[in-house]
Amino acid sequence: MSAGAFDANKAQNLPEIEKQMAVRCVEHAQTYWNLLEKIKPSTLRLTKLDDEMYEDFQTSFPEFAESTDPKSVVKIDEEAMKSPAGKEKWRTFINKYENKVADFNFGTLIRTDASDEYTQFNTTFVTRLQFYVYEIARCRRGLNDWIYEKAQKEAAKEKAKKAASESK
Repeated sequence: MSAGAFDANKAQNLPEIEKQMAVRCVEHAQTYWNLLEKIKPSTLRLTKLDDEMYEDFQTSFPEFAESTDPKSVVKIDEEAMKSPAGKEKWRTFINKYENKVADFNFGTLIRTDASDEYTQFNTTFVTRLQFYVYEIARCRRGLNDWIYEKAQKEAAKEKAKKAASESK
């Protein structure tokens, strides 16, 4: 049997591989959420290339530039991103990072609306690099800080509740 050129368009989706990938995506989302709860997102660095990727993202996609609209990255327009023109523009952007960012084109989950948690209806599948640039922008612009603040309030309530029960 000779090994011919691999054609992704003709490849089968194997259920076992899809399940493994889904598990990895959910684990990544949970890990990221836990990180946002522990470290104030506006102070967080996701990669060594955050500055470069953030600047390139704003230049390549001026509609998402902070100067245009700081909240432009709150909601992801899946239709625009996944349209033929959107796919081409993203592919060009993503491929610049092929030898710079590990797993740059692996799939992962992202919240489609940064003002809400990960839910069945608030996630979409994107490449790791798309995840990075959106989340770097969201963190830098303080759009994820509510997650940290909410977790801190809940932790303070639990601590107070525990202290009250111990003093009885």
